[in-house]
Amino acid sequence: MSMLFSPAQIGTLQLRNRLVMTPMHLGYSPKGEVNDQLIEFYRARARGGVGLIVVGGCGIDLIGNAFGMTQLDDDRYIPGLRRLVDAVHAEGAKIIPQLYQAGRYAHSALTGQPSVAPSPIPSKLTRQTPVELTQEKIIEVIASFANAAKRAQVSGFDGVEIIASAGYLISQFLSPVTNQRTDRYGGDLQARMTFGLEVVQAVRNAVGLDFPIIVRVAGNDFVSGSHTNTESRAFCQALEKIGVNALNVTGGWHETQVPQLTMNVPPGAYVYLANGIKQVVSIPVIACNRINTPELAEEILQEGKADFIGMARSLLADPEFPQKAMAGNSDTIRPCIGCNQGCLDNIFQLKPVSCLVNAEAGREAELAELARNNPPAQRQKILVIGAGSAGLEFSRIATLRGHKVTIWEASDKTGGQLALAGAPPGRRDFLYFGTYLANICLELGVTIDYNIMATPEKVLSAVQNGEFDRVVIATGARPITPPIKIEAGTEVLQAWDVLLGHKKTGKNVIIVGGGAVGVDTALLLAESGTLDNESLRFLLVQQAETDKELYRLATQGTKRITVLEMAKGIGRDIGPSTRWSMLADLKRYRVNCLEENKVLEIRSDGVLVESDGVQKVLPADTVILAVGSSSQNELYSALQGKLESLSIIGDAVKPRKVLDAIHEAYAEGSK
Repeated sequence: MSMLFSPAQIGTLQLRNRLVMTPMHLGYSPKGEVNDQLIEFYRARARGGVGLIVVGGCGIDLIGNAFGMTQLDDDRYIPGLRRLVDAVHAEGAKIIPQLYQAGRYAHSALTGQPSVAPSPIPSKLTRQTPVELTQEKIIEVIASFANAAKRAQVSGFDGVEIIASAGYLISQFLSPVTNQRTDRYGGDLQARMTFGLEVVQAVRNAVGLDFPIIVRVAGNDFVSGSHTNTESRAFCQALEKIGVNALNVTGGWHETQVPQLTMNVPPGAYVYLANGIKQVVSIPVIACNRINTPELAEEILQEGKADFIGMARSLLADPEFPQKAMAGNSDTIRPCIGCNQGCLDNIFQLKPVSCLVNAEAGREAELAELARNNPPAQRQKILVIGAGSAGLEFSRIATLRGHKVTIWEASDKTGGQLALAGAPPGRRDFLYFGTYLANICLELGVTIDYNIMATPEKVLSAVQNGEFDRVVIATGARPITPPIKIEAGTEVLQAWDVLLGHKKTGKNVIIVGGGAVGVDTALLLAESGTLDNESLRFLLVQQAETDKELYRLATQGTKRITVLEMAKGIGRDIGPSTRWSMLADLKRYRVNCLEENKVLEIRSDGVLVESDGVQKVLPADTVILAVGSSSQNELYSALQGKLESLSIIGDAVKPRKVLDAIHEAYAEGSK
């Protein structure tokens, strides 16, 4: 990776490579102070080889703060910040804080006071109306940015980043949607830039000319009536003129209806925004958002679309990403799959960040302490039944602990339910995780025996013959068939069979069950008969059809799909950061979603349902069940009391999310 790992410079700051860990909200500092959890988290990423770490956000005051953020608003935080800086520097990386003020995105329940903004326009995130900043208060906020930057400099940081993106305070001043002022901070674009430029100038005055300043900007707000890349380029040109040393270009605001970080966003989809800005400035530009492989990062740099590559969740998933890429071992990188289950979803629920694919994320300090007090395990020969995500993760960790692991898998492939999760459009990254787990297990020397149906007799015989000392059951779950009356001769399909391609459907499809599996199945079937990507691009470039007609062809398939849910709410078991976009896709693809409909009978001509006391038949030529799953734990029950060392993990315990299976398997494998 010749360019990605070549030395580079931002202002006076020399970096060992062009890989930047962009800021992410971690929730590790409940009192605003640096602690061992935060230090060891970033130490691991620095040790892994990243060039620059941006810690963020770091609150410049209390009124614009958020849950669990590191604070820069008081000198009492400086000793802890110095410890963090020293830890990262010791591993060869550079580190800067992101100066953060949320504006109307701050929630009064967390700060204890109303949020502030350029104008009193209600926030779509908090549903609260902020207090309009007076000119006197604006001066105070600008001073808070400058004072925070000075504290960062005193703490030993290598520079600062100022957030002017995502819909936070500076963004709110920039946008006509949120800035309706009539003083010098409002009006045309030049006037709306005033606040942001004054913040940067105040920071520069506080830290001097040789202290690098990066500004994170929205390449496009993706909010109706707000800024596109055109306005963003103008702002960036103004930033360069007043001495900003680099620009970190992300996508839109948090309230945008265009997905930014979810799994369905194509890798590198927003690099064009960074490229648009790079074309009009001469200072370095950082491209980010869903750049999750070293190959893609290198391609972006080689094509001159950006000067640096920003990653956050990819380094959450694998802190050793840079080292593995430099060594040419990209296939061993644990992939970020954009699921958001442990990161964004946790933050929305005021929980600290974890990671679905990396059970160690956020636990680095805790695990280091355990390792110091936990002697090496006595080598065991372990039999794992099932090569799904839990079985593979257990095998990976147990092998690293020194055990010899063999997996018996009933089918001819690994991954288990990851194949189901990765089947719908825009969900393929789950498959990448399954491939990683299988590859890393094989590389570590795990034996995987396929097409073996484990019976109690086989397992007992193998243990009694001395082949294994310990048995771990990871047999997963099976789909439920609910006690619904089904007319004789009527074929009813399971969603799992449809997702895996084992069963075909007719044109008029009813899916019973509006949870995650039902939504996934609906979206998979909704794509049937739509225009494929290659044809869409061809027709667009040739201007063969209108934009409206191309949209219709890309979203209108050949099947009529209805999702029936007995309770209120579709997709309630989908994480909040992903659910909204999947529901939007259901609407976009014209999937009919019916809530609070109880299925009474499945008949040859359709489904008899009851809603509000009224019964009716919904016609269908295919009915699919997606009503949940039950643990497949018969083998465990049969072996209980007959083996000295027997345990059970994953969905075989209780059907849950993949994150739960991975974390449980990690804990069991660490014993």
